[in-house]
Amino acid sequence: MNVVDVLGTPHAYERTAPTQTPITLVFIHGWLLSRAYWQPVIQQLAPNYTCLSYDLRGFGDSQPGRAMSSRKASANTSSWSAQTSASRESTNQLPSSAGGGFVPATAALPTRAIAPQPRPGYTPSDYARDLEQLLETLDISNVWLVGHSLGGSIALWAADRMPDRVKGVVCVNSGGGIYLKEEFERFRAAGQQLVKLRPRWLCHLPMVDLMMTYMNVAHPIDRAWGRQRLMDWVSADPAAAVGALLDSTTEAEVHRLPQVVSRLSQPVYFIAGQNDTVMEPQYVLHLASFHRLFQQCGQNVVQLPDCGHLAMIEQTDLVVEHLQAILARHVADQSLQTIAD
Repeated sequence: MNVVDVLGTPHAYERTAPTQTPITLVFIHGWLLSRAYWQPVIQQLAPNYTCLSYDLRGFGDSQPGRAMSSRKASANTSSWSAQTSASRESTNQLPSSAGGGFVPATAALPTRAIAPQPRPGYTPSDYARDLEQLLETLDISNVWLVGHSLGGSIALWAADRMPDRVKGVVCVNSGGGIYLKEEFERFRAAGQQLVKLRPRWLCHLPMVDLMMTYMNVAHPIDRAWGRQRLMDWVSADPAAAVGALLDSTTEAEVHRLPQVVSRLSQPVYFIAGQNDTVMEPQYVLHLASFHRLFQQCGQNVVQLPDCGHLAMIEQTDLVVEHLQAILARHVADQSLQTIAD
């Protein structure tokens, strides 16, 4: 694991070795998850594509408390770009919801007053800004974005912000654009309760991880993934967990997403689970219809059988197969265009 400061918050990321293909695939996770869920997909794609996965601000290891502890735990190890490598379980501290980043040694003796940092926002656009800065910092300029659920919305906003840098988008279990007031109110209320009711000791209760293997999937997933879901749920920063839920599901925000999709000139594809009860295929099709590739019959949408809301875990091979087909269709042409320019 590497850590880099992004707009005052440490961001954990992993990047595979360079390949001959001149693009980087950037994987963005969903709400209350982490970069870990993309690893089965990345493992298959890494021989042909450089892959970057990272934790969103406030989730996984992209939290001040975790990052600082990880840096201390691995003070005697070196990593790419002089960043720290550490274990995901190196700390059991919950970070402060106030945020904050690395504190330079000179901060102990300030020579002048430093203006306080504005409170970070949690809309998909705010997270797209984080991603833009991350790519700038890592000097990555030619990417396809692959986003799951909330990560799909972030990918769409990022493509809108960075039309020259982002060459295409694939949204997995991600759609929307229709605001149903009563359903959204129930979803927001249930989500807030889910965030509140998550004491640390849940990780030590038997069978809780087993319950997580049944949540929002067509068939139970491996128990190791249930454990991962439990850890990510319990350890997410409270402000980020609630903020990302509420800020991404307002009526205004939901209605902005189709406008973003309609503006995108890059290719945009959607991978849906036929048994997804969180983001049903009809809502995926609705959002996809605002892009030119939809062509009145859903040409930019793939529906996976026996698949719920975690397609990259439930149907890893099919997700990889469709990603490879999409990339093969566009990457060669884009590379020729880059050379011509």
